[in-house]
Amino acid sequence: QVQLVEAGGGLVQPGGSLRLSCAASGIIFSIYDMGWYRQAPGKQRELVARITGEGSTNYADSVQGRFTISRDNAKNTVNLQMNSLKPEDAAVYYCNARLVMSTVKDYWGQGTQVTVSS
Repeated sequence: QVQLVEAGGGLVQPGGSLRLSCAASGIIFSIYDMGWYRQAPGKQRELVARITGEGSTNYADSVQGRFTISRDNAKNTVNLQMNSLKPEDAAVYYCNARLVMSTVKDYWGQGTQVTVSS
């Protein structure tokens, strides 16, 4: 059974930091691209950051320079370090695992709430 479990969300003031984590089970973690998405009320879910099994990363323009995605294939975890948080970063953050073969397969966590407010 595939399971992605996010943790680390919470309330933080603008300019503060949070570190999100996602623990994966039931997949061969090292061959999956891992990503963080977020969805704010009334908005579409958007890609925040992704990292391939080999460690190649990309970021949304809105978070580049502030967020860092990393993974530990030995621990089957992916993290998102969020610094200099802004109110517009507030959203539910979702962990994503994607297997790219002849058919793309996605798995999702249940999400963790990040609130940025003074």
